[in-house]
Amino acid sequence: MTQTVEQLLKWGMGQLKPLLQDNTATDVRVLLAYVLDVDRGLLGAKLQDQATSDQITCFKAAIGQRKKRQPVSQIIGVREFWGRDFVVTPDVLDPRPDTEAVIEEVLKGDTPLSILDLGTGTGCILLTLLAEHPDARGQGVDQSLQALQVAKANATALGVSNRVELKQSNWFSNVTGKYDIIVSNPPYISADAMEQIAPEVREWEPRIALTPEGDGLNAYRAIAADAMKYLTPQGRIFLEIGWDQSKDVLEIFNDAGYINGYCTQDLAGKDRVIVCEAAKMT
Repeated sequence: MTQTVEQLLKWGMGQLKPLLQDNTATDVRVLLAYVLDVDRGLLGAKLQDQATSDQITCFKAAIGQRKKRQPVSQIIGVREFWGRDFVVTPDVLDPRPDTEAVIEEVLKGDTPLSILDLGTGTGCILLTLLAEHPDARGQGVDQSLQALQVAKANATALGVSNRVELKQSNWFSNVTGKYDIIVSNPPYISADAMEQIAPEVREWEPRIALTPEGDGLNAYRAIAADAMKYLTPQGRIFLEIGWDQSKDVLEIFNDAGYINGYCTQDLAGKDRVIVCEAAKMT
């Protein structure tokens, strides 16, 4: 039985609407454009085209995965971040628009020549900054070898692999050198809050990248304890936080001797990025 692109679009909507409610149209269009290998903005011009049997099979499989609440980015294998495409797999955290607030804040300041990214995942923060700053070099570390493979693929795709070193490390355990800035989107969801988040996140993304368990603050404690040793004079730290954590995280870094700490907000007006400086060495 032949089907047009429009018929597939309507079928997909019917499959996902009862389950997802919000963003159904966007998800269906992204998945269909991916299967057809066309830009999503051109999908409207293809509505009367006949889909091939392979395209129909692939689209139905993609919708089946989405019905299992697998994130769209994992199904199509890519997520856009700061205008660039990043490879995404179930081994890494899906880059989110909220994290772009880290990029925005870093770009407001002086150009860093050396960048350390703790828990790099896809590498979206570090690799974006290297792409924006062609003279900078960076080191990205992660506990997960699988995540580092994803970051390596993204570094190659973005043409920055000659300026980045990717290493397995539990926070600073295998870090070398000193850096103008340290960036991180560490796990910060509390163990209790993990039970409330969407199944797309809870069931499909690596738990170790989402929560340090407990109160959600242990990653910040670990970073605050050792980051000073790896910062250049007046080096700065940029950390993504949960919307309700700014007071606690600033207190952790203030108590550890960092100075000039402040918090900035994301596009939704929620607290999202903590910035602080290394104390001046006497």
